[in-house]
Amino acid sequence: MTRLDRYVTLQFLKTIFFGILAFSLIFILVDMIENLDDFIDQNVQPHIIVLYYVYFLPRIFSLMVPVATLLSALFVVGRLSNNNELTIIKCAGQSLYRFMLPLLGIGLIVSLGMLGFDGWLVPRINAERLELEREYLKKNIEMRGRYNLFFQERDNRIISLDYYDQPEATARRITLQQFASDNPTVMLRRIDAERMQWEEKGEKWMLYRGLQREFSRDTTVPIQQRERVTSFDSLDPGPLVITPEIIVRMQQKPEEMELADFRNYIERQRTAGSDIARLLVDYHGKIAFPFASLIVVFFGVPFASVKRRSGLAVQFGISIFLLFIYLVSQKLSQIFGYNGSIHPVFAAWLPNLLFFLAGVIAMVRVQK
Repeated sequence: MTRLDRYVTLQFLKTIFFGILAFSLIFILVDMIENLDDFIDQNVQPHIIVLYYVYFLPRIFSLMVPVATLLSALFVVGRLSNNNELTIIKCAGQSLYRFMLPLLGIGLIVSLGMLGFDGWLVPRINAERLELEREYLKKNIEMRGRYNLFFQERDNRIISLDYYDQPEATARRITLQQFASDNPTVMLRRIDAERMQWEEKGEKWMLYRGLQREFSRDTTVPIQQRERVTSFDSLDPGPLVITPEIIVRMQQKPEEMELADFRNYIERQRTAGSDIARLLVDYHGKIAFPFASLIVVFFGVPFASVKRRSGLAVQFGISIFLLFIYLVSQKLSQIFGYNGSIHPVFAAWLPNLLFFLAGVIAMVRVQK
């Protein structure tokens, strides 16, 4: 790395750090003002509010990194251009391509780091933040108890729960249906119970107060005698794949799921026959958004290398305007992806593709 590379890299990183800090503080202040009524109404203690925003910081950080990276690219390169330093660098035989290398390298490292950060760490901390919302702000309380849940328990078994109480690990009005392995249209057994309780000691489910129906496939037996019905006060249904942890994980919001869990959730929804277009757009969006940091550098450097008579305020305004365009294009592409008009992968990557093409055009037009 040359002295010029070190100089540009240091300026770039300092501006990114300042941008993240400034935008994060603004975001927290705006969110705090928005939630102030809820904090007061629910009589939330100050230390809980502080803890809430500590849990919120990773999510804010992940949202602000592309913003700060774009601001840094525009500000640093724009300042070098306006001070004629970029002209001197070109006269010394340094092309714009070579000048961009350390900045693109930083953008790539930041993007890969944010992919892991957004994909695995942020969802875990988001889960803690949302739990605070449920407990102290009384938001999303329905997540603690869910209605009308259906699970493909095994290839030939389906279980439905009318209501599941997460804190008590108890389900109400349960139906367990078992079908023939060779013919999924033939039901072999059906169990209906009023309650299902998880027993920590035995790590198993127990059913209480219900009926068990067993159906014979013997066609020589009269139809009226092919069904045997028995009642029970308690019944061990045998080993079930689902556990309280799995039920909770399967009912999490996408923002609470790690990438691997999110992908598994989508596959389960696909198996159940659900429409997964929206889920696929969100999943690929989780992968595409971190690479915005690299794309905005590729776009911002040639755009800012053109000398303009503008100061910091103008560069800041341009950064906000370009970010607004990126977010609008992201939302529009998501809408088209949600309704199936375009492929989910294309919907997730379209904003990055548009800014990449804009960067290519800017690179072609500027003096190298």
